[in-house]
Amino acid sequence: MTLAPQEIRQLLADAARDLPGVEGRHEAELLLLHVLGRERGWLFAHATDLIDPASAAAFAGLLQRRLAGEPVAYLLGRRGFWTLDLAVSPDTLIPRPETERLVELALERLPEDTPLRVADLGTGSGAIALALARERPQARVLATDMSAGALAVASGNARAHGLDNVAFREGSWHAPLAGERFDLIASNPPYIASGDPHLVRGDLRFEPASALASGDDGLDDIRVIIEGAQAHLLPGGWLLLEHGWDQGGAIRALLDAAGFVEVDTAVDLEQRDRVSLGRRPATLE
Repeated sequence: MTLAPQEIRQLLADAARDLPGVEGRHEAELLLLHVLGRERGWLFAHATDLIDPASAAAFAGLLQRRLAGEPVAYLLGRRGFWTLDLAVSPDTLIPRPETERLVELALERLPEDTPLRVADLGTGSGAIALALARERPQARVLATDMSAGALAVASGNARAHGLDNVAFREGSWHAPLAGERFDLIASNPPYIASGDPHLVRGDLRFEPASALASGDDGLDDIRVIIEGAQAHLLPGGWLLLEHGWDQGGAIRALLDAAGFVEVDTAVDLEQRDRVSLGRRPATLE
């Protein structure tokens, strides 16, 4: 049976009722605009247009995948971060607004018009590395990841934005930095406890587990990063780590124990611990 053509406004209203939460209408619009290859403003002038059968079928397919829980970012293949529109895939963590706090804190420690060296460990889609490269064009940024698939996405994002001050290397944490030192190392590593029930709920079910969970307390990878960081920081260089809302105290203790100074934790927009940082002493005692 062939369904009767439907107006765009009615199609969106029906979809919004099916989608959960207050974001239903917004998500429906994003999916339809993706199918149609249009910008959001187009909807206001074309709300009463009839949608063609092929587009209606494609939209219905995306809607069913979203209802099954697949993240909108993966359905669209895109996610905005900082001032960048980034390609994402199931090989990469979906960039989140909280991570922009890490970018802000890093930029405060990276003077403009200075040829600094920066490393982003576990870059995923390249969100942190590319935001820093965009804002500090004189800096040289090295982005690493143990996933070849993630590095392919990140390097593609760099090309799409014309950022030629970023290099990419495959490997785990400090391994790709052998013999090199940096003015700043940043990372949004896995920090969820491996038994956390959130890992089997919502968007997290579809994201790469290796980018999310890290041991019984979520700190296994952070311990590795902290323990090896000073060997790859220049004197006075900074280490910045994103983490969970309840991990600030534990991470500050790890930074203190590793000999970092000026150790602190910064909060996000919801006033929750989000980024802990420390500095390699300018001179060793």
